[in-house]
Amino acid sequence: MTRVSGRTLAYAVVWPCLFLAACTPKVQVEAPKEPITINLNVKLDAEVRVKLEEQADRDIQSNPDIF
Repeated sequence: MTRVSGRTLAYAVVWPCLFLAACTPKVQVEAPKEPITINLNVKLDAEVRVKLEEQADRDIQSNPDIF
């Protein structure tokens, strides 16, 4: 049998293991701590409602017998 030196053993076994361990990807997926809130239509809704109410007031004043 052939005797293997410690340095050869290190190159043959330890270094490939270290390289494989270094290439292992680590992915973490975490949920947010606070809930996600999306508030997009608040201003648009309020603006449309105000315009409709103003138009309704003008229509009622111009036609008091409508109702």
